[in-house]
Amino acid sequence: MPSASKPAHDADRAALVEAARRSIARGSKSFAAASRLFDRETRERAWLLYAWCRACDDIVDGQDHGHGMTAVADAEARVARAAELTERALAGEPTGEMPFEALRRFVVETGMPARYPRDLIAGFALDAEEWRPRSEADLYRYCYHVAGSVGCMMAIAMGVAPDDEATLDRACDLGLAFQLSNIARDVEEDDRVGRCYLPVEWLVEMDMPPGQHMKPPFRSRLTVLARRLATQAAAFEASARAGTPALPFRSAWAVLSAAGIYGEIGREVAARGDHAWDHRVTVSAAHKLRHIAWAGWQAGGRERLYPEAPRDPELWVRPR
Repeated sequence: MPSASKPAHDADRAALVEAARRSIARGSKSFAAASRLFDRETRERAWLLYAWCRACDDIVDGQDHGHGMTAVADAEARVARAAELTERALAGEPTGEMPFEALRRFVVETGMPARYPRDLIAGFALDAEEWRPRSEADLYRYCYHVAGSVGCMMAIAMGVAPDDEATLDRACDLGLAFQLSNIARDVEEDDRVGRCYLPVEWLVEMDMPPGQHMKPPFRSRLTVLARRLATQAAAFEASARAGTPALPFRSAWAVLSAAGIYGEIGREVAARGDHAWDHRVTVSAAHKLRHIAWAGWQAGGRERLYPEAPRDPELWVRPR
């Protein structure tokens, strides 16, 4: 809830919201389009949260609004700086930096637990340590830290209670789906900066030496793993869709739109097969509009389309 001393729409907040809006417009056209479907309060809170997430990612990866990722020599120091500013914001202390002021305002308005921002920072720390997943469970743990935690924070932005674990599980599932699709799409881009998120056990299974997975002789085997990622992304996406009856109509519409848009990425990677990395997979503006329109129909009938049912017990569960 907004504090009495900080009205929800005071001048400081309006300036933060506008700066956050510009940040999302530069950093993610897909997210910016989906966020327009929220009611005003939720949309603005989503922008505030995005500004902080984007800034942390940029600090750690030496990039500008998600563009121009490079290998950095001081990754651990960069994570430490993002963590320090985040902790100051969580403590309600001024930071002097817009994205962290956005987080501070977001926490005041929503009562979001500190664990979720800290979990995201822990994901950045894994990258700074040049961590690699050994098992499939390791992969999901990483995806939780860098994306599932964001799904939980976005759900709180939509008004989900911080103790509504069942709905937060579904929100986490959507973040996992997004990240698995991104990993499948960005295998080549990640390889250029020395990263690989394919579990070592998967590489061993495919008889691909670590660090050699982008070599032409292994392309067909890499395709098998990319399709596995897309299949798992689809399973988490389906679980996330089943959580939309717990959301207001406009929030459900935005979630289902984003699910369709990002889901297309994973499906397209799988469909391209060995040519998935010849050109970066993107979703056209026409297809985004189609997903948004279709999601509106789905949101209107979400109770019928996604009747209440237990979450698939075979899916990985986020840490409590």
